[in-house]
Amino acid sequence: MEKKRIQKIIADSGYCSRRKAEALMTSGRVKVNGHPVKPGDKAGVRDIITVDGERIYIPKKKNYIYLMLNKPRGYVTTMSDEMGRRCVTELLEDVGERVYPVGRLDRNSEGLLLFTNDGNFANSIMHPAKQITKTYRVTVRPDINDEQLVALSDGVVIDGRKTLPANVVVKDKEQGRVVLLITIREGRNRQIRKMCEAVGLEVARLRRISVGPLKLGMLKPGTYRELTAEELRAIRNAIGKDVK
Repeated sequence: MEKKRIQKIIADSGYCSRRKAEALMTSGRVKVNGHPVKPGDKAGVRDIITVDGERIYIPKKKNYIYLMLNKPRGYVTTMSDEMGRRCVTELLEDVGERVYPVGRLDRNSEGLLLFTNDGNFANSIMHPAKQITKTYRVTVRPDINDEQLVALSDGVVIDGRKTLPANVVVKDKEQGRVVLLITIREGRNRQIRKMCEAVGLEVARLRRISVGPLKLGMLKPGTYRELTAEELRAIRNAIGKDVK
């Protein structure tokens, strides 16, 4: 049986991205048959691969799963949490196979979150070069002026680097409260919150309503569903890559 690069095997398993797998290998946390390995090393189906002692299985043929979850507030986007906080995986316990989140939503954010066990699919969506759009319905306080709108649209500096131009639309406006639709083409840590903070706006509610052509629709908070064949074709076309 042909051997494959270990970082690709780990990514294909859905455990993490290939880049993250390489970092884990460099730090000595990945072992094959009990021995530490480095990026570029290979393994086959008879080898035992572990990350921090947890075995990574090499499937001969994998049953890939693609899910959409409406994440409620109060859940963290991790597989487990040392602080005892509720994890999104608790909402997927009846799936039957281990799946991993594609990207993140912070604890106080809600909305569309994808899950899969297809590492290549997940990596393609998250890859910065693909610039897959993400749209958020954002309630901010107290009000917004033209200068703030222009700044959010043109890009603001967060974490020492300017954000890419965004599409910002005022959806609703009341006394002390404004609802915005913000579409971005990157996925930096807590990006929407930091963008709003940079122009002096307080985020009262943040909900992701779409990722590329995938829309949250009427999916109830805390529930999930499988992506349809049409949705899979649409997101793969958006990725612009043949992801099998």
